[in-house]
Amino acid sequence: MSTATISLKEQWEQLKAGNPKMRIRDAAKQLGTSEAELVATGTGSTATRLEGDWKTFLAEVAGLGKVMALTRNDDAVHERKGVYNNITFQGPVGTALNEDIDLRLFMMHWASGFAVNEHDRLSYQFFDKSGEAVHKIYCTEDSNTEAYHALTEKYKAADQHAPLEIAAYPPRPEEKADGDIDVAAFREAWKGIKDTHEFFGMLGKHGVSRLQAMRLAPADFVKEVPNDMTRRILTAASERQVPIMVFVGNRGCIQIHTGEVKKVMEAGPWFNVLDPDFNLHVRESAIAHSYIVKKPSEDGIITSLEVYDSRGEMIVQFFGKRKPGIPELAEWRQIVQDLTQF
Repeated sequence: MSTATISLKEQWEQLKAGNPKMRIRDAAKQLGTSEAELVATGTGSTATRLEGDWKTFLAEVAGLGKVMALTRNDDAVHERKGVYNNITFQGPVGTALNEDIDLRLFMMHWASGFAVNEHDRLSYQFFDKSGEAVHKIYCTEDSNTEAYHALTEKYKAADQHAPLEIAAYPPRPEEKADGDIDVAAFREAWKGIKDTHEFFGMLGKHGVSRLQAMRLAPADFVKEVPNDMTRRILTAASERQVPIMVFVGNRGCIQIHTGEVKKVMEAGPWFNVLDPDFNLHVRESAIAHSYIVKKPSEDGIITSLEVYDSRGEMIVQFFGKRKPGIPELAEWRQIVQDLTQF
């Protein structure tokens, strides 16, 4: 092991000793390194390097039974308990379609993986090429730990100390000037959407960034709302027992919860859902923009709350519970209308 790795390991141990509750993602930023490199300092003790086809690996996670799937970005953490089933791929893009574990997977961004055992808490942790976590899977009290150890052994990398190849992603291209956008064509395209899944492609076709789209939207399709709307929407959904959809993602994975939320509460800078099978943590201080967004579909208008940070990155997105072929929940639309008059 190199001196640099030993040095990083010592720094990490010292930081943990002084800040036992610090999240590893925040520690990596403080130490000027990546989360994957911090995990790798435990190779041989708390971490086992994995290798192989991650798509095949994920298909075998079902053998563990009930686990907790965790997907996060800088400012939102989405934790959902359930069983990995119904995983399918078209090339590098996959879906896990279940009532509980509901994922959109972008495997071209899954670069490294580890089995981690810290304080008898067993997990699998996957990282992109920059060393940022894309997805984690934790054993629960209901998991088959024998299956976990067998799967770890099956995918254990032959060389446990091969250096991690960490490479930064290029910066996002500069947003086009509004004057360079054919705004009339963009607005017509928005109004012509038949399915909400077309929205991202439509932005690309017109060269419009996500945040720019909020500014240039057709009349009556977007309304900017106060940045406490996340807590207000979650609180109303909890009080009225209205089932919702909660999307949190990063470049490698989007994780979705569909159902009611019960226990909502503030804790420091985070607003949280703390239910038995679903936890959500949103760092409210990072919210720079919040919008109610309406998109047409063959099932009528679909309404969402979209929440962004100061860089224009999506933190979290909320919808009413729905499936294709079914109109939006009237109770969800009523919550939005009551809170935003939109």
